[in-house]
Amino acid sequence: MSETLGQSRKRKYRSDGPTPTWVKRTSIDGPGVWASCVKGKEKQTVGELYDLFESLATELWPVEGEDEVGGRHASEDGKEDVDFEALVAQELAAIKRPRTEKRFVNCQTNTPCVVFISCRLPIDPVKLIVTHAENVRKTGAAKTKYTHRLIPVAGSCVANLPEIHSLCRRVFASFFAEAEASTSTPQVHKYKIELRVRNHSTLTRMDIIQEIATCMPQNYVVDLNNPDVFVLVEVFKSVCGVSILRDYYKLHKFNVMMLANEKNAVEDFKPEAGRVQGKQVDEVDPACIASK
Repeated sequence: MSETLGQSRKRKYRSDGPTPTWVKRTSIDGPGVWASCVKGKEKQTVGELYDLFESLATELWPVEGEDEVGGRHASEDGKEDVDFEALVAQELAAIKRPRTEKRFVNCQTNTPCVVFISCRLPIDPVKLIVTHAENVRKTGAAKTKYTHRLIPVAGSCVANLPEIHSLCRRVFASFFAEAEASTSTPQVHKYKIELRVRNHSTLTRMDIIQEIATCMPQNYVVDLNNPDVFVLVEVFKSVCGVSILRDYYKLHKFNVMMLANEKNAVEDFKPEAGRVQGKQVDEVDPACIASK
């Protein structure tokens, strides 16, 4: 009897971790955001990214009818009256409204320090992260505690060369069209491929880089020192994610902690503070920092 009870308890959880068996596992797919975080704080990272992304998405892609407020009107003496019938009708309409699909979904990576948040339409992961990084650079407020770097991918595919080639063609098309529309004559652009590979040994780095290079137009030339266009490639196990954007180095490779620290250091220290003036801090990628 006790053995049967023990076996039933064990079956409540998956063999690869404390994920309940009744929770549907979401595979890594589509556009989304890779995040590196403090080791052991993956769950907390997912929670703070949900809050952050929902706040940004509400401003960038507001849901129609979400901000409508009904059942209230001002009386002659300036006070606000409440129409309870209208409020009840509004609540009933909200209940009957079809449930919308979640815009952000956490995908299990089963890897320390690595989190992937999938984004649903109309969310653009690149615009989302660039907007957040710009806000952090201006205000010095990262709005996260455990998150270090955020890498957006406009699309994902199986990590093999034909699929990567097809994905790059789809992802790059809109970027190239926008660049051509902004100028009457074709200009030469300098680009660099920023590739990160985790837990993958099938393809070599050079195989991936050479395949992606074939998807670039002739007026895009490689410049490893001073590029103005960046192709971000994240290979994780059997999945490859790709995006293309500008200002990657300007925004410290989307390391929000470095952006916040840089802004706060400028405001906290006076110019005559010679001990820190002109001191260059080497960039360290805290992809996996153990919590103290």
